Amino acid sequence: MRHEKPSILVIGAGAVGGITATLLSSKGYDVAIVAKYPEYAELIQSRGLKVSGACGALQVRVPAFASVEEVKGEKDIILLAVKANDMASAARDALPLAGKGSYFVSMQNGICEYELAGIAGKEKTIGCVVGWGATMETRGELKMTSAGDFIIGYPGREPDNDLLKIASILEAVVPVKTTSNIMGHRYSKLIINSCITSMGAVCGLYLGEMLAIKRMRRIFVSIIREAVAVADAMKLKPEVFGGRLDFRRFIEGDGWYDNLRRDIMIRIIGFRYRRLKSSSLQSLERGRPSEIDYLNGFIVSQASEYGIPVPVNSRIVEMVKMIEHGELPFSIRNFDDPVFD
Repeated sequence: MRHEKPSILVIGAGAVGGITATLLSSKGYDVAIVAKYPEYAELIQSRGLKVSGACGALQVRVPAFASVEEVKGEKDIILLAVKANDMASAARDALPLAGKGSYFVSMQNGICEYELAGIAGKEKTIGCVVGWGATMETRGELKMTSAGDFIIGYPGREPDNDLLKIASILEAVVPVKTTSNIMGHRYSKLIINSCITSMGAVCGLYLGEMLAIKRMRRIFVSIIREAVAVADAMKLKPEVFGGRLDFRRFIEGDGWYDNLRRDIMIRIIGFRYRRLKSSSLQSLERGRPSEIDYLNGFIVSQASEYGIPVPVNSRIVEMVKMIEHGELPFSIRNFDDPVFD
C-alpha cells in the first residue's frame, strides 16, 4: 500500500458496510460509501448514518454515492460489503479505482475469494470473516447487535506489512486478527451458514423451532460431514468456528455416546439462538435471491470437481432454487424428502 493515509471505499451501505464506514469515518479516516439507491446516498450525505448497539451510539455524515461510477480518485482499500451475488459486479465496477498497490476485501458470508481473485488479481485479494452481528432497523439507522471481530488474510500466502496496516485501520470498527489460513476460517463460517441459514430457508422456521426436531439435527450433522469431506479433498483446514466448534472433532465417532454428544450440542445452539431467523429466508420472503450458490452451492461445486458425493447439500441447493422460482413453498415437510433419510 503506497499511501500513509489510505483512501477507503465501502461498497454496500447495509448493516455491516454502513457501520464499518461510520466507525472508520468517526476515527478520521478518508472514507466514502456506495449506497446503491440515490435517495439513500442523499440521506447519508445530508443526515448521516446513525449507529447504535454494541459499538456505542453515534451519527456521522459520510460522503455517499449511488453508484461506483460516480466515485472519483484512486482508492487504496475497497471493502466489498455487498451480498455474495453482487460481489463480482461490484468488484468489476471498482476496478478503475484500484491502483497498483490497492486491495479488495471480500466481506461476504459465502466464499467469494476465488471469484474475486479472478477479477481483481490474487495479489489484490483479501478475505475477511465478519464475526459480529448487525441489522438495519430502518434506512440510515443501523445497530451492531453483537460484538465480535474481523479475521483477515490473503488466500494462499502469509500476512505482510500491508495486511497488518489494513488490520490496524479496521481496528477502528472491532478487534482484528490476521491469519495465514483465511480460507480455513471462511470455510468454517460457510459450514455453519450452510446448516443454519440454508436449512432455515427451506423450512421457514426460526432456528430454535428447527433444531428442536430430531430429523433436522441429523441433517445438520450430515451437512457438516459432507462439507468436511470436501475440505479434505481440497486440502483445506477448517478452523475452529467461534473458538469453540471444531467440525472435525464434532463428527468423530458413530457410537451412541458420539451421537448423543452431537445431539446435545446442536440443541444447545438451537436454544441459545432460538429467535434467529435465516438471512436467506428473509431474502426469499422479500422476493430476492439467496446466496445459496456461495454456501451449500460452493460445497457442491467443489465436490463435483473432486468426485465426492454430497447428496444432502445438493438437495438443499435444488430446493432453495425451487423456492426462489416459486416452485416450492417454505415448509418443514420439504425435509421429508427421501434424500434426508
